[in-house]
Amino acid sequence: MDIKLIKKNILKIDEFQFKCSVGINGIKKNKNEGDLYTPKGRFKLKNLFYRADRKKNISCKLNTIKIKKNMGWCDDPKSVYYNKLINISKKIKCEKLFRKDNLYDYIIEINHNKKNKPFKGSAIFIHLTKNYKPTKGCIALKEKDFRVLLKIITKETYLIIC
Repeated sequence: MDIKLIKKNILKIDEFQFKCSVGINGIKKNKNEGDLYTPKGRFKLKNLFYRADRKKNISCKLNTIKIKKNMGWCDDPKSVYYNKLINISKKIKCEKLFRKDNLYDYIIEINHNKKNKPFKGSAIFIHLTKNYKPTKGCIALKEKDFRVLLKIITKETYLIIC
């Protein structure tokens, strides 16, 4: 079972269609770091990260990881940790996962740039939105839709962005 981004703002899986938002500049095949595009392609869904202090009773078939205050995702193309989960350090540029807002209360890791090629994009997730504003390259859903998605997807689910 695949999830398919069928339009710039519709995510479809089975009979469900969810309004979503994508990168400010739209969708593009050859994504580059900081270009504000959502990458085009077929991607495996990896882990679900979540804020255990805010979200309880998680029902999901993906591996689940509790977000801790020291967690970040390296977005520095010059680092050996590029596009990887890290412990936050002043020496490594990263996207902080433990945020004051609620955008990262749930995050599904998309296996984009799995070879961690420098400048090919990092920290591409499915995360939450309150207002469907364009993202920096991720896909964002309202929480009620995200929770439905969590019940449907499995470790064999792929995300197709076209």
